[in-house]
Amino acid sequence: MFKDLEIQRLGSDEVQTEIIPMFDITDEENEDGSKKKKKIPSKLPILALKNTVLFPDVVIPITVGRSRSVIAVNESFESHKMIAVFAQKVTNDEIPDDEGLYDIGSIARIVKVLKMPDGTTTAILQGLRRCQLQKLIQKDPYLLGEIKQIPTIKNPSKEFDATLSSIKDKAKRIIELSPQIPKEATMMLENIKSDEFLLNFIASNMNISKEHKQSILEITDQTEKANDILRRVIEELQMVEVKGQIESKVRGDIERQQRDYFLNQQLKTIQDELGQNPQTEQILELEERGKKMDWPDYAAKHFDKQMQRTKRMNPQVAEYSVMMNYLELMLDLPWQTYTEDNFDLKSVKKVLDEDHYGLADVKERIMEHLAVLKLKGDMKAPILLLVGPPGVGKTSLGRSIARALDRKFVRMSLGGLHDESEIRGHRKTYIGAMPGRILQSIKKSQSSNPVFILDEIDKVGKDFRGDPSSALLEVLDPEQNTTFYDNYLELDYDLSKVMFIATANSLNTIQSALLDRMEVIQIDGYSIEEKIEIAKKHLIPKQTKAHGLKSADAKLAKKAIAKVIKEYTKEAGVRSLDREIASVMRNIAKKKAMEEDYNPSITEDDIKDILGPYKFPPDKYAKISSSGVAIGLAWTRVGGDILFIETSLGKGKGKLTLTGNLGDVMKESATTALSYIKSKADELNIDPEQFEKTDVHIHVPQGAIPKDGPSAGITMLTSLVSAFKNKKIKSGIAMSGEITLRGKVLPVGGIKSKVLAAKRSGLKTIILCKDNEKDVEQIEKDFIKDVNFIFVEEMQEVLQHVGLS
Repeated sequence: MFKDLEIQRLGSDEVQTEIIPMFDITDEENEDGSKKKKKIPSKLPILALKNTVLFPDVVIPITVGRSRSVIAVNESFESHKMIAVFAQKVTNDEIPDDEGLYDIGSIARIVKVLKMPDGTTTAILQGLRRCQLQKLIQKDPYLLGEIKQIPTIKNPSKEFDATLSSIKDKAKRIIELSPQIPKEATMMLENIKSDEFLLNFIASNMNISKEHKQSILEITDQTEKANDILRRVIEELQMVEVKGQIESKVRGDIERQQRDYFLNQQLKTIQDELGQNPQTEQILELEERGKKMDWPDYAAKHFDKQMQRTKRMNPQVAEYSVMMNYLELMLDLPWQTYTEDNFDLKSVKKVLDEDHYGLADVKERIMEHLAVLKLKGDMKAPILLLVGPPGVGKTSLGRSIARALDRKFVRMSLGGLHDESEIRGHRKTYIGAMPGRILQSIKKSQSSNPVFILDEIDKVGKDFRGDPSSALLEVLDPEQNTTFYDNYLELDYDLSKVMFIATANSLNTIQSALLDRMEVIQIDGYSIEEKIEIAKKHLIPKQTKAHGLKSADAKLAKKAIAKVIKEYTKEAGVRSLDREIASVMRNIAKKKAMEEDYNPSITEDDIKDILGPYKFPPDKYAKISSSGVAIGLAWTRVGGDILFIETSLGKGKGKLTLTGNLGDVMKESATTALSYIKSKADELNIDPEQFEKTDVHIHVPQGAIPKDGPSAGITMLTSLVSAFKNKKIKSGIAMSGEITLRGKVLPVGGIKSKVLAAKRSGLKTIILCKDNEKDVEQIEKDFIKDVNFIFVEEMQEVLQHVGLS
């Protein structure tokens, strides 16, 4: 509103509008005081305005720049002092024609023409009446046109008076809210008595575009014109109010910030005078810590550089706290701080044996590393990968190794990790940036040579945020981890002394390049004998203490433990066994707390009363009740397991159907087995015509579990032969091996886990490939003393041993 009260440059013909004079210069007065009416010619020179619109009764100064306009103004001023003023449609049109000018304009009176010091001409114009351009008569030496006056239609009414009053009130409100508008403008509005002049005055000074002003000028009906102006005044008032609210809020925020800054500066000055500036004290404390640090030269230089930079910072800026956190991290990291290893190898072996029963391969590898370290004095730490089913003690073994070596212990779970920044950290320029979890763990341990467990490394994820397993390549490479780079620290950190031990349930999901950097140690499941020893030495004492009992309060006999293992658990590890023993201890704790009489010696019979009926009958898998059924051995992520292969025959056209959620490799084994039987039908005493008249259906129970691999090859072939010959195989036999079309039996993996699974299920005879004999020899003799192993090379031997030859 009232933007034209300020001087504005508007191009060749500029408008310099000052406060409107309140005296009426529309008409000259007669001697009796009445108004002289001047006759207005029908042909007048034309002044084209580029960026504004002249309304009747309104006075504006125009700086005339174009030569045609100067001639037109001078010509009119020397004669009748009348000129027609029209707005241009296109601003940059220097010589507008009929089409370039709006049809409706104003007849103006040239009040005065001034020659300015810079040589330009300024004309003070007052609008008289609205007019319409009939046609343009000439363009040279100035624009001359034929015009027609347009009267305003006036319809006085209460509605019009109310609208006019609202316009005036809202205009006053705009003046009050706009500090750039002089307050005298309110008095001007009060002194305007003419309704038409009031509407033109407000329309001329509104903060709207030239096109909108032109549209108001073209309205003939006074009531319609008032309504249009009211609508635009309301919009402008709303805009001014919102603008005022925003400015008030911003002004308040700035004043608050200035106040806080002023008070902080005062506080800083007072603290400086008293010698109590906390920022200075904190920086001095960090400097003293830096001088005492044992770290590489490059780290010391970098710390000094960042410290000098921090000293120059204003403590109030956000980056100051970022730099302080960064410097504190540098000081908290144990750069060259190492714990002293325990080189008493006998003591180390004793500690490892105390905490874990079995696991000879892992213990031997740790002992070898310590032996070399003891002799050489310096050696890069090994990077081990412990692979095995859940519950066999992979993670707890890391804690035991740390205790045996007198090293600090750190564990980092990688399960479900998706963001690469979790390993390498974020750049400190980001909000909430922090170092990666590798350096965070090293900082927490306060040692640069801890035992570092990377748990569940096979469950690392990968998405749009990066590939954490690729970031681990640098961590787990002995040739690279001497200069591990964290994005937050922005310095190399030596991880070569850290003993990294990764754990996994399977190798299938680990990136090949990452797997190549680690030394893989396979940890198979425990035998029944090993589980009994683990329960006696570890689980029972742990649960006894956890339930507030003493060793004399509960004593489990060896046979009772064996019964729990065989009939209440079915696993490679000992987690379920631990839970079942906890159930026994809770039962005893309840009896003791209620002061009931009980026998602390738990026998086989007591186990059934405490734990209820058995969950896994021990001899369930030992007997084969029908033909077409064979028992195979499989390896899963949770250890070894047995696998039934069932074959049924029906009338048909030789179609083969496979069910049980089988993978491609397993399906190929079934096809290979059937092809072998067809080629050897005569030797196997099977009618060849039977293949064309019989549909074969092979099913592997537990269809919800995916199954794959070549291990079930000989089992499928045995099941098919049993079905075609309608003859049961011998009971108590399990088998595992891959077959070829020639009938050869090939070796498979996971032998220890499969053998232990067979023994848990009560199977006493196991058929394996001759080449797997070396794997059986690695199993302790005591664990397999009751198992009969049959090693074969040909499929005919398998059929002979199961009674199908």
